Amino acid sequence: MTETIELCHWINGEKIPADCPGESLNPSDTREVVARTPDGGEAEVNAAVAAAKEAFTGWSEASPEVRSDVLDRAGTLVMERREALGRLLSREEGKTLAEGIGETVRAGRVLKYFAGEALRVHGQNLASVRPGVEIQTYRQAVGVYGLITPWNFPIAIPAWKAAPALAFGNTVVMKPAGPTPATAEALVAILHEAGLPKGVLNMVIGRGRVGQALVDHPDVDGLSFTGSQGVGAGVAAGAVKRQARVQLEMGGKNPLIVLDDADLDRAVQIALDGSFFATGQRCTASSRLIVQDGIHDRFVAALAERVAALRVGDALDPQTQMGPAVSEDQMETSYRYIEVARGEGGRVVTGGARLQLEKPGWYVQPTLIADTEAGMRINNEEIFGPVASTIRVKDYEQALEIANGVEFGLSAGIVTSSLKHARDFQRRAKAGMTMVNLPTAGVDYHVPFGGSKSSSYGAREQGFAAVEFFTQTKTSYSAG
Repeated sequence: MTETIELCHWINGEKIPADCPGESLNPSDTREVVARTPDGGEAEVNAAVAAAKEAFTGWSEASPEVRSDVLDRAGTLVMERREALGRLLSREEGKTLAEGIGETVRAGRVLKYFAGEALRVHGQNLASVRPGVEIQTYRQAVGVYGLITPWNFPIAIPAWKAAPALAFGNTVVMKPAGPTPATAEALVAILHEAGLPKGVLNMVIGRGRVGQALVDHPDVDGLSFTGSQGVGAGVAAGAVKRQARVQLEMGGKNPLIVLDDADLDRAVQIALDGSFFATGQRCTASSRLIVQDGIHDRFVAALAERVAALRVGDALDPQTQMGPAVSEDQMETSYRYIEVARGEGGRVVTGGARLQLEKPGWYVQPTLIADTEAGMRINNEEIFGPVASTIRVKDYEQALEIANGVEFGLSAGIVTSSLKHARDFQRRAKAGMTMVNLPTAGVDYHVPFGGSKSSSYGAREQGFAAVEFFTQTKTSYSAG
């Protein structure tokens, strides 16, 4: 057992003590309380937004070198503390320790990337159609941003939302996800240690009413949300109602096409990684495996063997290959969809049974379901767990049609040795990101991230695209 952390809000550069009625539990051992958490509401959000608004002018008008230096120092601190932060993340979210440390390093690199971007904000000089008139465009900070972050990447996603907001001169109020507030709070503490002025970055811990207060607040100029479609729709409606900027990432039902000409071993490894690593709790996970008839049976047999061999256990155990679900709700969702698939005629090839391990935790047996049809619920609704289904197809065109035939469009992959099919897939797949001979999950931090259809709304996240959401363009005319 490890000591329980008592969490506080961060408002105007100070840790604000509060009653802590909530608990963040270790999903690998639910007897362990990782953190006790406050339950903020409208009053705390009002104070945090007021602090952010007050700090905006000084922060946005400071030299970009000031912002760059803070983010760079924070990135260094995060990477220096990768072991401790990764351990906290794994205790709180359930990722294996290797995955927790890897995510922590990613967060550090995101901070350092945007330290550089703070110095690279540029505009244009344009010729006017009128003689003697000059035109310049340049980018300015927008104001106060509300960031509503998810639990599945509890340090990386807060970093990739907060870093560009701060780099370009905005101020922030963050609401971390309920299951993983300690990891997000550790990042906020490091950013203050790195030299953030008071009020520039605030955090209010609590349930949905905190997010709703941010959505409704008249002084919140922009909202970035990652989470479910249902909640995201409410965030969008609230933002549009008062003309605030809004950016949504809302998940996926990502296809991986495996053609007959694929290297079987490679295809199996790609599917295993995309479907089951991080306990399948990635919005880019491969949940639909669309396999051409000629390779289907061999692929299913080989993948089932690899899935059955996965070692499920305590996230901190170095022998563990897949940790638990983040919460009891997520665990039950996976098991519920397994039964739904069985009821629709799917065949559970491996997995599907409840795990009873030495420690009490929210463990899910990794599950592969074959003999499914495109129209089944298992192939249309996001599960967000270690459950993958296979769909048999006769050719590439049928595979592409099924891949595109859902309301989501985040990431889509294909495994093939055919350049013709790979290039065609990149053009015609209805997804924001395409992967050729790679897992659908696994993206770089310096390039745009986002989907199409119901997966995403608004400007892209991450990389050079982040400037579009976190700045506004001003066009300036002048005559001599």
